[in-house]
Amino acid sequence: MNNFDYKQPADVAEAIKSKNDHTGNMFIAGGTNLIDLWKYNLVHPNSLIDTSLLGELSEITLLENNGIRLGATVKNADTAYHPIIEDKYPLLSKAILAGASAQIRNMASNGGNLLQRTRCYYFYDSDVPCNKRVPGSGCPAKNGYNRMHAILGASEDCIAVFPSDMCVALSALNATVNIQGSASKRVVPIGDFHRLPGNTPEIDNVLKSDEVITSIDLPEKGFSKNYAYLKLRDRHSYAFALVSVATALELEGNTIKEARIAIGGVAHKPWRSIEAEQFLCNKEATEENFSAAADIILQAAQGYGHNDFKIKLAKNAIIRNGLMALNPSSQLPGAAPSA
Repeated sequence: MNNFDYKQPADVAEAIKSKNDHTGNMFIAGGTNLIDLWKYNLVHPNSLIDTSLLGELSEITLLENNGIRLGATVKNADTAYHPIIEDKYPLLSKAILAGASAQIRNMASNGGNLLQRTRCYYFYDSDVPCNKRVPGSGCPAKNGYNRMHAILGASEDCIAVFPSDMCVALSALNATVNIQGSASKRVVPIGDFHRLPGNTPEIDNVLKSDEVITSIDLPEKGFSKNYAYLKLRDRHSYAFALVSVATALELEGNTIKEARIAIGGVAHKPWRSIEAEQFLCNKEATEENFSAAADIILQAAQGYGHNDFKIKLAKNAIIRNGLMALNPSSQLPGAAPSA
């Protein structure tokens, strides 16, 4: 690790200005992913701009439209256990609690969760090529050990996956991301925030170099009656998803009036299929219909050898999670069930 300066800005504007002073300056809030990248010699910050002490980013507040605003530096644990989140947005609470470990959730920030880098083995190994680290150098995962890798939305240049659990639930809930830059502010739907790799896999999201995430907004509808989060992984504690599914349903009897299904662990971003969700509308909430929806979601799925099993695993997970959403009490308390 290299020597670095440390700065505590007074507000967001000063934080952005401090970051723009040098191309090697970086924001830090919880630092749980940044420290990993640093230890593996993948980043070398010139100066750390600490946003964790900015009060304007550290609150959870109600909005006039009856939604809720999650400050970017609020810790994941504080978000998951917040009474309003547990009551109105339990899908988000369960997704957060399925991620990482209790110690990491106590440090990790909401904004940082959106910005974490891929956990591809080749990305973290600076001795091998990786298009995300060095554009144009190649993607050894395609013909290498790719068990954890993408089955949807991949490209010839990258088959890595985005590791967040929180963002899968945010996608199902239609959250929006509030961003502040040097000259303006903007709002980006969560579905548009992360990018598919294409031929520029080194660009993970739409955040510009002079911008910072200030908060995340949740709409009023939280699907608190019928929801489920399922994370399938190699071990129950502190493991990234092979496949994860966030399902939110609005039911009238056993008829689905609205469906949201977001998939994690399968692509460069949380994956949703509007076509599949529309297919489920006004249909009975049955295993057969969830199976048909899964086929729509996975119609373009492609394995790369070691991860071929993910296609069947994802289909079974979508079906199982849809049925679990009919009775949320069937889920284990505090965390998503694992296979």
